[in-house]
Amino acid sequence: MPLGGGNKCGCCQKTVYFAEEVQCEGKSWHKSCFRCMVCKKNLDSTTVAVHVDEIYCKSCYGKKYGPKGYGYGGGAGTLSMDTGEGLGIKQAAHHPTNNPNTSKFAQKAGGSDMCPRCGKTVYAAEKVIGGGNSWHKSCFRCAKCGKGLESTTLADRDGEIYCKGCYAKNFGPKGFGFGQGAGALAHSQ
Repeated sequence: MPLGGGNKCGCCQKTVYFAEEVQCEGKSWHKSCFRCMVCKKNLDSTTVAVHVDEIYCKSCYGKKYGPKGYGYGGGAGTLSMDTGEGLGIKQAAHHPTNNPNTSKFAQKAGGSDMCPRCGKTVYAAEKVIGGGNSWHKSCFRCAKCGKGLESTTLADRDGEIYCKGCYAKNFGPKGFGFGQGAGALAHSQ
């Protein structure tokens, strides 16, 4: 912690004291400075998108760094699979949950929330709640395919979270009429 009582704000570079601090990506911000760099909307852990040292609302981030062009394609109806690494956008690595105890209370330490995926402390500025647990925004992904989730698009089972597609494939009904593919019926005896 630098001299002056606190960390420096990522926006105004003034000292941030504990009572007014919001943390995001390891940096401190004043609550009043934690705004989209484009439209100036107030942000929170569910609406922030980070690019290098800049913070945006999801809408402005998508406009500035998302897919471009008619139909978002690179021509002939294709969608670009560019990960953005050339622009310095980091992709979060996908790690399945390594905590065998699915109890919410077993995953708490010292009164702070622990992420069930990575086992590290989840602070308010980066907290996403789903499946009865608190997760880091970067860990809030499907356990099977790694797709980013929203609290409305997830299904949970045994303390793990899945996108609706993977959940249906792995835990949904099986048999006649339940998507054996391309009109083929499988007869199991």
